[in-house]
This record gives sequence, C-alpha cells and structure tokens, in this order.
Amino acid sequence: MSGEKDTMQTSTSKLTRKYQATVPAAVRKQLKLKAGDLVTFEIDHERVQLRKATPLDVEFSSALVPTLSEWDSPNDEEAYRDL
Repeated sequence: MSGEKDTMQTSTSKLTRKYQATVPAAVRKQLKLKAGDLVTFEIDHERVQLRKATPLDVEFSSALVPTLSEWDSPNDEEAYRDL
C-alpha cells in the first residue's frame, strides 16, 4: 500500500430543465467512462449509486423492455414528455 489515506471526494452537477446532468470529470475518471458508455443507477431508499454498466446490466434491462409495453401509448407520451 502506498500509505495514502482513503478519502471521500464529492462532485456536483446541476440538472437541466430536462433533468439531465453532466457526469463530473472526477467521476468519469474514477469509473473509466467514455462517451457512449452506459451507466447503472442502483437505488436503495434514499441512497443512489452510479456505476459503469456491465453486460449483465444491459441484458437485464433489455429483458425488461418487452414487459413495459403497457406504458407505451400516445397518452403516456403526452403525460410524461416533460420529464
């Protein structure tokens, strides 16, 4: 071990009106993210963790898509278009 202490680093990013945010450079570097990479949000009550998506995450998400068709209507598009 190099003798360095583990330190917690905090980065922030502002949401746009479309609820989009830029992933801060420190986070991109830590997760080795490149443009086009997928990320996964793990939600546990009040805590959310962001991590680089794995092939298993992508496969799981792809398997869910066909089950969500009940929310894929013009009325749903209208109701949620501003999110």
